[in-house]
Amino acid sequence: MSALAASFVSRAIRCAVRSVAAAFVGCALAWFGPVHAAEPASSVDAALDQQVRQLALQSVRPGAAGVTRVEVALGTLDPRLHLAPCQQVEPYLPNGVRLWGKTRIGLRCTRGPTAWNVYLPITVKAWGRALVAAAALPAGSVLAAADVAQAEVDLAEDPSMALTDTPNTLGRTLQHALLPGQSLRQAHLKPRQWFAAGDIVQVLARGDGFSAASTGEALTAGVEGQSARVRIEGGRVLVGLPVAENRVELPL
Repeated sequence: MSALAASFVSRAIRCAVRSVAAAFVGCALAWFGPVHAAEPASSVDAALDQQVRQLALQSVRPGAAGVTRVEVALGTLDPRLHLAPCQQVEPYLPNGVRLWGKTRIGLRCTRGPTAWNVYLPITVKAWGRALVAAAALPAGSVLAAADVAQAEVDLAEDPSMALTDTPNTLGRTLQHALLPGQSLRQAHLKPRQWFAAGDIVQVLARGDGFSAASTGEALTAGVEGQSARVRIEGGRVLVGLPVAENRVELPL
C-alpha cells in the first residue's frame, strides 16, 4: 500500500470512530437528557468554613482550663454524598458532642428544595502547658522530679486529662510506658487507693454555695476515679468519689 493510500485509510478510520462516538452521545442525550459530572460534596465554601470555625472557637476559648491557643482543622464530607442544592446551610453542635479533639459538627440545609443533614469531621486542638516525659519511661516506673518536664502540648489530643502539677505526680507509678516528650495523662498512672473497706472516712458534700461534712464507715475500697459506698450515722448509705486520704466527696 502506498503512503498516500495508507494516509487516506487512516483518516477514514478516524472519521468513522468520531461518527460512532457522536452517534452514541446523541442517543445518550435522547434517552437520558444532558449528562452532568457529579460535583463532590466534600468541599465547604469559605463562608461556611468560617461559621464552623467560629462555632468551634466559641466552645473552646484560650484562657479556659489552661488553653493558650486553639486550632481548628476541618475534614471533608463523605465523597459518596450527593446533596441537593441549598441556599442556606446552618452548622450546629449535635447533642452530646464535645468540640474537643477529633469530633464532628452537624450541617443542615435550612433553605432549599430538599432538606438534608450531614456531619462534618473536624479536629480541635487546644494547646497549653502540661507535663511530658523527660525521657523514655517504662511501665512500672515510679515518677521522680527528673522524669517530667513542662512543655506545650495538645490538651485535646487524648480523652484522658493532661497532668500539669509536678508535685502531685511524684511517687506515682506508671501503668503505661511513655516516649520522650509524650504528654503525661491521668490514664498513664496507676490509680491510688485512698482507703480500704472498713476505714472511717470523712464525707464532704458540696453544693452551690454551701458544704457539709460528716464521718462514716467505708463499705468499699476507695480507689481513685471509682465510686465508693459509705455508711454514715443513722445507717444511710451514700456514694461518692474518693479524692484524698480517707476522704470522700459528694457533688450535689
